[in-house]
Order: sequence, then structure tokens, then C-alpha cells
Amino acid sequence: MNPTKRREIFTRFKAANPHPTTELEYSTPFELLVAVVLSAQATDRSVNLATRKLFPQANSPEKILALGEAGLRDAIKSIGLFKTKAKNILVTCKLLIQHHGSQVPQTRDQLEKLPGVGRKTANVMLNTAFDEPTIAVDTHIFRVANRTGIAPGKNVLEVELKLLKFIPQEFHHDAHHWLILHGRYVCKARKPECTICSINDLCEFKGKILKNHPI
Repeated sequence: MNPTKRREIFTRFKAANPHPTTELEYSTPFELLVAVVLSAQATDRSVNLATRKLFPQANSPEKILALGEAGLRDAIKSIGLFKTKAKNILVTCKLLIQHHGSQVPQTRDQLEKLPGVGRKTANVMLNTAFDEPTIAVDTHIFRVANRTGIAPGKNVLEVELKLLKFIPQEFHHDAHHWLILHGRYVCKARKPECTICSINDLCEFKGKILKNHPI
């Protein structure tokens, strides 16, 4: 895919959705961190249902620690892997209190030292909570980048680095959200909605259905 096509793709994404953001519900960096940790192998919808119950009673490291493991598990038990996630969140709360003044750190290195926080989660925090132009590659973005030809790669890190290299810098801050939303609602895994795709004419997916053509 050439640079002109890539620029046009993100120009269209921006025109359709000038201010994209995460679908996770949060009001502070700490709430976002908890929500992102909970979202591993879970839908944003299921996480929001759980955090609507959790955050009104505990939305700080101290308050979550006060809940205890049993209380935290009860609040998030509707989410997959909730037992492991509860343990990770409790340890994270202790580390935030002990080493960061109960605040979420703003560097990748410090974020990735927290249990349950890998490169993708760190990128989400840096981008969404702290306005850095990072791109977190999840399964949706990995699929869209490869399928469309925007930034094909064999693994998530390769795709991330190619996206940062190939996407015009002016779009870096919001690219993560545009690509996730496109993958979630249009460029779906099993049955991409090619006939309603805003970048159909630019996409290089060999199996795509052209607009105005019968299925």
C-alpha cells in the first residue's frame, strides 16, 4: 500500500469520527488502568457492566485494597479470568501506593512493571490517559492492518512499528481508536462488512466484496 492510500484512509476515518476514544468507561487514569486490565480476553461491554458496579464503591488503590480479594472478585466475577485479574489488580494497587503515590505512572517502563500490564495495555494508557501518540495493537488492529494492507506484519510488535512508520504523524494519536472501531464494527473477523466500508476502494484485501456488486 502506498503513502497516498494510507493518508486517504485516515483522512476518511477522521472526517467520519473527528474525536474517537475508547469504549471503556472511566473518569481517571486509575479507573482506565483497571478497566484495561479487565478487558484482556473480554469485551468492553462486559467490562463496563462490571466497573459500573465496582467504581462507585472502589475507584482508588486504597479503596480497592479495602475491598479485599473476595470483594473485588465479587464485583468482577462476570468477566473471564476474574480470579487472576483480581490478584493482579490488588498487587498493582499496592505497588502504586508504595512507589507512585497512588498515581498511575506515565512511562512505558514503569507501567510494564505492573502485574497484568504488557506492551498493549501500556500503550493504551500512554495514548488514552496521557495523550501520547502511541498505537496499541490488539486483535482487531492486527487483523485490520494485515487484511487491508495498511501495515502487514507477522506479530503485534511488527504491526505496531509499521503503523507508527507508515501512518502520517498527524493521525498517530487517534489511529489506535479508529482502527479498533473499524475492526470491531466493519472489518470483522469472520464476515467483514465490505459493502458498508468507507475505505473499500482503498483496501487491498483480495477477498473483499466490492461496493455495488452482488454477493
